[in-house]
Amino acid sequence: MTISEAQQKVDHWIRTYGGGYFSELTNLGVLTEEVGEMARWIVREYGDQSFKPSERNTDAKAAIKDEMSDILWVLLCLANQMDIDLTSGLEENFKKKTDRDMDRHRSTNSD
Repeated sequence: MTISEAQQKVDHWIRTYGGGYFSELTNLGVLTEEVGEMARWIVREYGDQSFKPSERNTDAKAAIKDEMSDILWVLLCLANQMDIDLTSGLEENFKKKTDRDMDRHRSTNSD
């Protein structure tokens, strides 16, 4: 599925089953909440924090995948609401990063 197709599918789902979009500000809050939930799982799986007893039998990678998908969903909602084409946005971002950073991470600092 392309990014554009994902934006269209989310829009269709929201209009068909979701009852409409939350406000942009509410979706910003939801996005922040989802990033926090993903961070909690990553900190436990890859960081120094230990799992809570209720989390020990959960597949952390599956939980991280689910949270990342939730983040993507809300990001697609926000893009749709603001009439932002994420395909062209990502293409522009690749160009920006290439122009700015093409040698940055490969070269050593001689200063």
